Amino acid sequence: MKEGIHPDYHAIKVVMTDGTEFNTRSTYGKEGDSLQLDIDPNSHPAWTGGDRQLMDRGGRVSRFQDKFAGFLGK
Repeated sequence: MKEGIHPDYHAIKVVMTDGTEFNTRSTYGKEGDSLQLDIDPNSHPAWTGGDRQLMDRGGRVSRFQDKFAGFLGK
């Protein structure tokens, strides 16, 4: 490998939204820095699955459900 072309790869602490922490290696920040997550697998709907309801802002979900209520015979 060529010298001096790769970013500094070091240990950091990652803090999840629920307060849990883990150590990993990254190019983020400096050695010993902390990365506070705003969204993680514990809080984002893409990972949490069906245990949370969609927020219906402006009736968009309701209009979609009304529009496609009979689609595919369901």
